[in-house]
Amino acid sequence: MRKLPPVMVACLALAAAAACGSDSGSTPAASGSASAAGGAAKPLEGVKVEVAAKWTGDEQANFEKVLKAFEEKTGAKVTYASTGEDTGAYLGPRIQGGNPPDVAILPQPGLVQQYADENALKPLSAEVQAQIDQNYTPYWKELGSAKGQVYGVLVKAAHKSLVWYRQSAYDDAGAQPASTWDDLIKNAQTLSDSGVSPFALCAASGWTLTDLFENVYLSTAGPENYDKLSKHEIPWTDASVKTALEKLAQIFGKKEFMLGGSSGALQTDFPTCVTQVYAQKKAAMVIEADFVAASLGQSGAKVGEEAKIMPFPKAGDTAPVILGGDVAVVMKDNKGAQALVEYLASKEGGEVWAKQPGYLSPNRNVSPDNYPDDLTKQLAQTIISAGESVRYDMSDLAPSAFGGTDGKGEWKDLQDFLRDPSDVKGTQEKLEADAAKAFKK
Repeated sequence: MRKLPPVMVACLALAAAAACGSDSGSTPAASGSASAAGGAAKPLEGVKVEVAAKWTGDEQANFEKVLKAFEEKTGAKVTYASTGEDTGAYLGPRIQGGNPPDVAILPQPGLVQQYADENALKPLSAEVQAQIDQNYTPYWKELGSAKGQVYGVLVKAAHKSLVWYRQSAYDDAGAQPASTWDDLIKNAQTLSDSGVSPFALCAASGWTLTDLFENVYLSTAGPENYDKLSKHEIPWTDASVKTALEKLAQIFGKKEFMLGGSSGALQTDFPTCVTQVYAQKKAAMVIEADFVAASLGQSGAKVGEEAKIMPFPKAGDTAPVILGGDVAVVMKDNKGAQALVEYLASKEGGEVWAKQPGYLSPNRNVSPDNYPDDLTKQLAQTIISAGESVRYDMSDLAPSAFGGTDGKGEWKDLQDFLRDPSDVKGTQEKLEADAAKAFKK
């Protein structure tokens, strides 16, 4: 499983005040009568719900504000348990012991499939599914489904289609943010000519290369081919993969485009590449998700000033928007569990959460106006604007032996391609062999 840093944009803004529920028209059915008129009993008075997720610290505190809003609305009492980074290691013994939490929030859609196969999940109620149909595109409903049943809903997102750049480096070179891949390559040449390395690549962390490939592939091949490749319904030897790799070779094939050349890139992990751009000022750009903001540390670079972002430039016909994120599932089929997931899937619940820093909603009806800072509003708007073409991180949808293991599968094959970007065909053949092996299991 990919070891990603927490999805944090908390350093972008002052902490926002907790908010209570809003638009009554968005109230979920199961909890809709929670604020019953005339002081009537709340519908879940006395009901206890346990929810488990990986979050700690600020992320946990912000989520608990959402849970408090749910409690005040319904009368339920919610207990939070942190799974830590290894969600499977926490949930496995509890499932085997017959005592899972009522609700779990999973960091990978692949775990939805796994637990559904183990009969550890309960199908989401008609009321929850109504919220999904109202607030999400059909792609997200399919992503949370297994064996013809809907088991999960994406409730928290990480935006992975970004290029972070250092404003002073762009100013010194006379460069402007790029809207197309060709413009990005031209910028790289301009920056290189000005004496600064264009990119700090975090290639020692193989997952950063899968993120880069996925953005280029979604843009050049389109959403339908992206879905097919995600499921291994087309091979990695397909011409569409060749096109994407050839685009990557425009960076990988020029050592002056990468800080330290290919060997330097392959020895740099995440978030060291962020430090190289903003603290050491050795490079101009880093290609990674919104959580780069949490790694700015002592660099002195302020988001929106020295540290700026551009949407990942179009390499083809599609403006790519790739999300990672967390999926809520029900493990005990009771009224409280279903009502909590219904609330998390609703516009109302999403808007309560959106007022906290460090959160992005995949819910298309959560207005960007709810977010506490300009950057998060901008990121949320790109998700909404992308509509049906938004996709989930492909490597996180694959078996971990292919898409999520250090030194193996896609991670290693793309690192090898960085070493020798002239061998497009050989790279495709290695990717296909590794994918075929992993998807058979």
